[in-house]
Amino acid sequence: MTVDLSYSAPVRDLISKTRAFTREHVLPIEDANSGDVTAAGGDELRIALQRAAKEAGVFAPHVPVEFGGHGLGMSDRAPVFEEAGYSLFGPIATNIAAPDEGNVHLLAHVADDAQKREFLAPLAHGEVRSAFAMTEPAPGAGSDPSALRTRAEKVAGGWKINGHKWFITGADGAGFFIVMARTSGEPGDRGGATMFLLPAGAPGLEVGRHIETLDRAMIGGHCEVRFDDVFVPDDAVLGRVDEGFAYAQVRLGPARMTHVMRWLGAARRAHDVAVAHVAGRAGFGSRLGDLGMVQKMVADNEIDIAATRALLVRACWELDRGERASDSTSIAKTFAAEAVGRIVDRSIQMCGGLGVSGDLPLARLSREVRPFRVYDGPSEVHRWSIAKRAVGAAKRAAREGNRHG
Repeated sequence: MTVDLSYSAPVRDLISKTRAFTREHVLPIEDANSGDVTAAGGDELRIALQRAAKEAGVFAPHVPVEFGGHGLGMSDRAPVFEEAGYSLFGPIATNIAAPDEGNVHLLAHVADDAQKREFLAPLAHGEVRSAFAMTEPAPGAGSDPSALRTRAEKVAGGWKINGHKWFITGADGAGFFIVMARTSGEPGDRGGATMFLLPAGAPGLEVGRHIETLDRAMIGGHCEVRFDDVFVPDDAVLGRVDEGFAYAQVRLGPARMTHVMRWLGAARRAHDVAVAHVAGRAGFGSRLGDLGMVQKMVADNEIDIAATRALLVRACWELDRGERASDSTSIAKTFAAEAVGRIVDRSIQMCGGLGVSGDLPLARLSREVRPFRVYDGPSEVHRWSIAKRAVGAAKRAAREGNRHG
């Protein structure tokens, strides 16, 4: 079997253009504002950067062609997203930042034609931002989505939603929300969730405080959101009633991989900065890069980058084939979240005092990548899922063997 890891000429061209755009137009703005998107201008910055990205031909690589994008599949997205992620602001500029990128993917696969016109089209064009509202304070939905407590009750002509969400990325200033609410069953039940499309101005919807977190490069913060008898019409149901958990899988697997792509780009920048530093910095009678201990850190970074890419390629290949890819996406996400942290941490160490200073981008990159071990499922939950599936498969194999023994 021949394995072809090459990219088509149009994808290679988009990779090259994205690399140039990110480094020439986006990185200087990130550096001037220490990676703080609010300080850099928030939505005003987003609009300006996205206008420039459209002019450069690198806007919305993932968006379906009929909605103005390049229509790339998961495998072709990987190198393009990585190049955009080389700057913390690159995903915002190219309209591939979370949660909008994942919501585009979800809407493209699940929304009906009217919903695509109302919600997907403006999101794809960068006219609005969006938010995905699932996570709740304890004892509600978090790493265990089945704990979902926000409820939607059927009323004449639609539904009324009541509940409390938090850590909702991009909520402040979002044009609309995709809300997960329980429409049947009780917290702890595996089914019974439904997704709703909710415009930001709906009566009873309140975006509350920004929860302070390590990262500073996501527009709209991570907010508390409350729903108090929020009415949504029947045509606001995304997909089918009680099928929300199944649709969440449509979004979550690919979204985890696009997180890997973006943060791998950030880790590559950290590594590049560190290697340039040790190649030029003299110490102990030679260049730092000629010292064995430093060379080990450089090599370990190269290994982590290559291994992350390899796991990502496998997971994206499965997703492009229409497979659920539960194991491959969990493995890639868990390894990448930890590898990215190791890469940035080693890069700081190689640069010594400069590494923890504001003179280099490494300290802020460390701040930004650390939450990845929590976002989109903590490493521990993914490990539990991987092990559960492996042990379950072994038990099934043993039962089959006993039946045929």
